[in-house]
Amino acid sequence: MWVELICGLVLYRLLKRYFYEDDDLIIDLDTSHSNALFSVANRLEQLYYGSKVYVGLQIPDADSGSRQNIDIVLVTKGEALVISVMNESGFVSIDKNGNWVCTGGRNNKTKCLPDPTAETKQLVPILEAYLEQRGVVLPEGYLSSKVICPNPNFSAIHSDLFPPEVITYDQWTQLKPEQKSMLSGWIKGAFRSGKKDMQESLNEKLCSILSTAPMWDRLELKGNKYVLGEFMEFKGKQDDLQALINIRRSKVSRLIVQKISMFGFAHSTLQVLYSPRDYRNEGSSSSEWKEVTVRSSTEVVFQPQNSTKVRKYKLCFSYVHVNERLKANYGYMHNARCVN
Repeated sequence: MWVELICGLVLYRLLKRYFYEDDDLIIDLDTSHSNALFSVANRLEQLYYGSKVYVGLQIPDADSGSRQNIDIVLVTKGEALVISVMNESGFVSIDKNGNWVCTGGRNNKTKCLPDPTAETKQLVPILEAYLEQRGVVLPEGYLSSKVICPNPNFSAIHSDLFPPEVITYDQWTQLKPEQKSMLSGWIKGAFRSGKKDMQESLNEKLCSILSTAPMWDRLELKGNKYVLGEFMEFKGKQDDLQALINIRRSKVSRLIVQKISMFGFAHSTLQVLYSPRDYRNEGSSSSEWKEVTVRSSTEVVFQPQNSTKVRKYKLCFSYVHVNERLKANYGYMHNARCVN
C-alpha cells in the first residue's frame, strides 16, 4: 500500500511539473515587478520608523485625461517622495541622451529604456496637482523624486554618471535606518524650522488623501508573491458565482480565502471572507467580516499591470499551513474610485 502511495505521489509531481511549468513561468513574469515594489516598500518602512508607504497609485492627470502610474509614495516627517522602482538586471549604463542601456539580464538581450529619472520627476507636479485639487497645497520642495534599483543583479557601469536621484543596488543595500542623506535633504529653511503641529497636520491630511487615492488592485499568491492589476470577475459554477455576486471593488475593501482540506487529499471547498467597504472608516473590525463558501475550482480573473492579457488564477493557489487548515490571503481590492 505504501509503495502504491509513493508511486502515485511521484507520478503526480511529474505530471504537475510537465503540465504546469509554463503556468509557473507566467506567474513569475506577472509578479516580478510587483514583488520588487512591495520588497522596496517594506524596507522603506524599516528605514523610516513611523513612515507611511503607498504602493501602486493611479493618479488622475488633468492634462492627459488619463491616470499616471506611481510605483511608491513615501511619506515621512516633513517630506514625501515619489519613487520609481527599476527592477532591471545586467550591466546598465547611461547614453548621451540620459536613456538607460541594459545589457545581459534575464533574457541576455540589450534594451534601451527612457530616462527613468526624468519620467519620475514628471510625476511630481501631477501628484501635487491632484493633492491640491483635494485640498492640500504642499510647500515648495516638500515633494521630490527618487529611482531605486533593488535587483541584486543590477550592475551600474560608471556609477558616477548616474544622477543623484538614482539609488543603485549597492547604495540601496548600504542604507541604514540612521542614514537619511540619500533619501532626504530636500526640505530647507522655513519649513524645517516650522511648528511641529503644522507638519503633523499636513502629514495627516496627506496620508488621508493618499489612503483613498485610486490604486491598482492587489493579488497575493503563494510564496509571498504579488500581482498588481485590475480585478475583473470570478469564474466557476453558477451557484458559486451567485454566492460571490456581492464581492465587487466598489463594495469590498478586503478579501481573504481559506481552503479547508484534510492533509491536502480530500476534495476542498473554500471559505471566502470579505469585508464591506466603509468610506467613512478605512479600518475594518472582525465583526464586519461576511462569509460565503464556494468550490475550490473557482477562479479569479485578473489583468496584471502592464499586460494586455487577462489571467486566471485558482482561488486555492495561494496558501500557508495553519493548524491543518490551509489559509490564503488572496486579494486586497483597494481601488475605491473604480466601480466594477
